Amino acid sequence: MSKEFLAAFRDRIDRAEKIMVTAHIRPDGDAIGSILSLGLALREAGKQVEMVSKDGVPDDFKFLEGAADIKSKSEGGVDMVIALDSGDITRVEAALNGSLNVDVNIDHHISNPGYGELNYVDAKAVSTTEILSELIPGAGLPVTASVAEALLFGILTDSQGFMTLNTTANSLRAAAALVEQGADMNNLYYQVLAKKSYEAVKYWGAGLASLKREDGIAWTELSIEDRQQANYPGRDDANLVNLLSRIDGVGVAIVFIEQDNEKVKVSWRAKKGFNVSEVAASFGGGGHVAAAGATIEGKLEEVQERVLSATKTAIF
Repeated sequence: MSKEFLAAFRDRIDRAEKIMVTAHIRPDGDAIGSILSLGLALREAGKQVEMVSKDGVPDDFKFLEGAADIKSKSEGGVDMVIALDSGDITRVEAALNGSLNVDVNIDHHISNPGYGELNYVDAKAVSTTEILSELIPGAGLPVTASVAEALLFGILTDSQGFMTLNTTANSLRAAAALVEQGADMNNLYYQVLAKKSYEAVKYWGAGLASLKREDGIAWTELSIEDRQQANYPGRDDANLVNLLSRIDGVGVAIVFIEQDNEKVKVSWRAKKGFNVSEVAASFGGGGHVAAAGATIEGKLEEVQERVLSATKTAIF
């Protein structure tokens, strides 16, 4: 990270009175970890900070210190906006209330066009929290145990416990430093990767019962009825796609999650040698080479046919 960027970032912080820190809609662990780590660090430095997530904080993430301070909308009076982990400005527009500009854009998605006044995008980083683990101390902000915990939480979730193809030696060094700074690796690993609710496991059962495999692709669907019968509170796949990606002989795993209003959320995971980000982008989504997603209008069966056809054409 260049000294010039760190100096420019610090200068903007010093001149700001009230800072909004936000991330993309439907936040994952990296988004929430990014908001919390930078937000808490700025507060420790004496800044007035609003931490905003349009869709709130997923229940599984609420154990993190400071999570209760994250609001679904701004109270106003903000004179600086920092967007985190958002490859496209449309993914943070809901938090901007249509009137605020993005002052600083920090991200690790290769598709990020640099929509902020000041931008730092590192597509080689496994997560935005990996970037922040260097940026926060580099800008002279304090790294407390709570900040370290939020940073490591984001790294663990986006790397699936250091299993993704974009995990690097730098990712591991960052994690080791955060443990030394007070992050509880064992507890975070359990919270992030091991723990599952009864409802989530029951929801998985519906998906596994519908599992299919063809031409190196494994896929399944989760209907609204499946979610209701399992009493699962979310609108995602409870990380089922990560389990499917481990099937021997499967290069690409896909989960189709039926949403309200005839929309389907699609999640792709790929092993080395396969690129699913371009397929997701063709449906208006995005992500990384090995992990991508999109929300597509249409009925479940129809969306499955379109996506499977496009995936096979693009990959094989």
